[in-house]
Amino acid sequence: MCLAVPGKIESIEGADPIFRMGKVCFGGIVKSVNLACVPDARTGDYVLVHAGFAINVIDEEEARKTLECLDEIGGLDFLETPQ
Repeated sequence: MCLAVPGKIESIEGADPIFRMGKVCFGGIVKSVNLACVPDARTGDYVLVHAGFAINVIDEEEARKTLECLDEIGGLDFLETPQ
């Protein structure tokens, strides 16, 4: 089963559409994400991320609901770096 997690784009680097990367925040955890599949995504947008690639832009309300559900079941624990 595949899971895409919503996150908010905090910053974008690179002009080449294939190599454009973004810093995406997932409920406080920030990861680098490839933005090649969402060429119209901008800083502040919410995107669904699967395997390090943003695959779709979604609205803020949908992202918030999904993050709340994932948080309730501990579904974001895999994003945290072990210490």
